[in-house]
Amino acid sequence: MISGKARVAAVLGWPVAHSRSPRVHGFWLARHGVDGAYVPLALRPESAMQGLRALPALGLAGANVTVPHKETAFAAADLLTDRARRIGAVNTLIVQEDGRLLGDNTDGFGFLANLEQEAPAWRANQGPALVIGAGGAARAVVVALLEAGCPAVILGNRTRERAEALRLALAGVAPELAARVRVVDWDALPPEAANAALVVNTTTLGMVGHPPLQVDLEALPASALVTDIVYTPLETPLLAWARARGNPAVDGLGMLLHQARPGFEAWFGVAPSVDDALRRAVLEDR
Repeated sequence: MISGKARVAAVLGWPVAHSRSPRVHGFWLARHGVDGAYVPLALRPESAMQGLRALPALGLAGANVTVPHKETAFAAADLLTDRARRIGAVNTLIVQEDGRLLGDNTDGFGFLANLEQEAPAWRANQGPALVIGAGGAARAVVVALLEAGCPAVILGNRTRERAEALRLALAGVAPELAARVRVVDWDALPPEAANAALVVNTTTLGMVGHPPLQVDLEALPASALVTDIVYTPLETPLLAWARARGNPAVDGLGMLLHQARPGFEAWFGVAPSVDDALRRAVLEDR
């Protein structure tokens, strides 16, 4: 039940019906007995800027922003966190007391928190990370790893130019981080795996409805951690391969769950936790 004093937040995207965020936030609202609501709002791309800028006027506490509005949200924000600037996109908007919009990006936070929870022995400074893909999620992952102390990121994408563009964009806002990014050709990924302490697939390859990731990673050390940011299916072919050969592996669901934590705390005043009960509740919504 909510009252007239309820705090309201939303997730904005186009489309938005597929979003699991209402399930996540709804679970926390019920667990903590918060007088509040979290709703999905389908926002057309041509109205994105207008809709995002209207959040304070509508009395919302803030919103999550998903595809295709993360870059528009970056432009709509009055204030930006350092990590949002470095990533170049916003997935969390927080309405300030004075009505200004603070833009944050919690994707990298969610990525690292997932690894820390599911693979507690892993440390970012253990060795180079091999990151596959060069989209928006890849940039969030790369920034998070470098900020956490990863000595080097080896970045490979099917189209090398896109990976180069990611490194160049990062160099424009954080040259000290970009200096530790090395772009390689797609066919150079197999030998590069020999030195990796972490492999991250940020592409949609292996996701339901997409072909599997076909990269020869046999040179990967048995101690290297393997993770996939997609979570449909929960066990992608890459993760199944890693577990079969004895590598530790982490699925992508936790990244979704952990990235939601900072926004919930900012909007509703409670610091939520990620546990098995939450995972089960979100997985039931399929």
